[in-house]
Amino acid sequence: MELIARTATPPATGCKAKGCGSSDDGLAGLPASVREQVQNHPCFSENAHHHFARMHVAVAPACNIQCNYCNRKYDCSNESRPGVVSEVLTPDEAVYKVKAVAAAIPQMTVLGIAGPGDPLANPERTFNTFRQLSEQTPDIKLCVSTNGLRLPEFADEIARYNIQHVTITINCLDPEIGASIYPWIFWNNRRIRGVKASKILIRNQLKGLEMLVERGVLVKVNSVMIPGVNDHHLKEVSRAVKDRGAFLHNVMPLISEAEHGTFYGVTGQRGPTNAELSALQESCSDSMSMMRHCRQCRADAVGMLGEDRGQEFTLDKIAGKEIDYAAAMVKRERVQRAILDTLAETAPTSIPAADTDSTLLAVASKSGRVVDEHFGHARHFAIYRVDANGSSFVENREIELYCSGANECPEEENRLDGHIAALSDCAGVLCSRIGIGPWRQLEQAGIEPSSSYALDSIEQSLTSFYQELSAQGKLTTTHKHQAIA
Repeated sequence: MELIARTATPPATGCKAKGCGSSDDGLAGLPASVREQVQNHPCFSENAHHHFARMHVAVAPACNIQCNYCNRKYDCSNESRPGVVSEVLTPDEAVYKVKAVAAAIPQMTVLGIAGPGDPLANPERTFNTFRQLSEQTPDIKLCVSTNGLRLPEFADEIARYNIQHVTITINCLDPEIGASIYPWIFWNNRRIRGVKASKILIRNQLKGLEMLVERGVLVKVNSVMIPGVNDHHLKEVSRAVKDRGAFLHNVMPLISEAEHGTFYGVTGQRGPTNAELSALQESCSDSMSMMRHCRQCRADAVGMLGEDRGQEFTLDKIAGKEIDYAAAMVKRERVQRAILDTLAETAPTSIPAADTDSTLLAVASKSGRVVDEHFGHARHFAIYRVDANGSSFVENREIELYCSGANECPEEENRLDGHIAALSDCAGVLCSRIGIGPWRQLEQAGIEPSSSYALDSIEQSLTSFYQELSAQGKLTTTHKHQAIA
């Protein structure tokens, strides 16, 4: 296999040591300037995502590459079902919407452009939006997510508008692997296919990463884990992007349901299991700080990670609103400072050592702070590693919705298959409420459910639940072994 060779000496800035990323929010060891960049950024800080919100504006409809896990028809502007973009905005509309959201959600700290195509394939629309925002909403951090094909061309433009955070999707370093992921790229007014296309894409991704780091931009690298295609290769990607100064690596699971109409979906390419994804993330963490709390947001997401308030702020609902953004900034500064002061006063949760009797526990939570979600209404579970000394966040696991409404919660056994598979390595699950049918099925699968800690803090609940399970002898050798593995 041919690998794209490194073309430059790693820059002095960026993340060069394990421990500077998201898993334990090792902010104390970071330079003050970097700490300021990430302490209230929900994507670059695991702790921040419980307290601060983000927003994406969909101003970039075109894309310059084709991925086998993407269907642009599914993501086009006239689709409005969950998981797609409801409306593509002009730059002026996007700026107005950002002001409306920022005034209504003072803990919203970050504005990103992530599609629905590629922002750098739509440079006029993208940078027109960023230019206006940098002038009119100076208190909001600016981010961009890109496939990286045109990144070297626009690295200076990104720095010019003080865009402090960039996410690059890098799925491989080997052009042969790339050819099985990317059917084509559009480069220099030509459609290029196969290995040649992958070489150009990978070269530009790595060069762009180095250029951004040299300019003081924090870079997160996303990689889609595709079993049998690039899963064996992503540890090498982690090492390479760390060497070039990337701050964080986010290994995401392939989403390949056939109804999405992607090439991988219609050809039967499976996504990874939770165990496979966790094992790969753990393997990559030897080289690079890993993001574990990603929610694979839509390109017009609004709110905290894991929630989508976008339908509250569609253009028709905010039309004609007068926004006093100067007053909004005063309120926003007060709210965000109070959050940061509270976080500074809160002692960090201790992280269990790998050789202790730790176990995995799952939590259903809407807020990320307390146990406040019905088991049947959860779309994801937060997984924590817990032992007698404390707890640490591991990852979020997405699941299909079990209940479609308050009075529509089917009890059929097969509706819980996905939940049980997602929680199979967990000793228990905390939720605010749960039906008797799911309760019994979870118990039969060796997963202890509890609604006894509803509305209690997650940290306190995990400690008490662990002690309860331990006293009852329900922390089996299997659970302990799987938690440590």
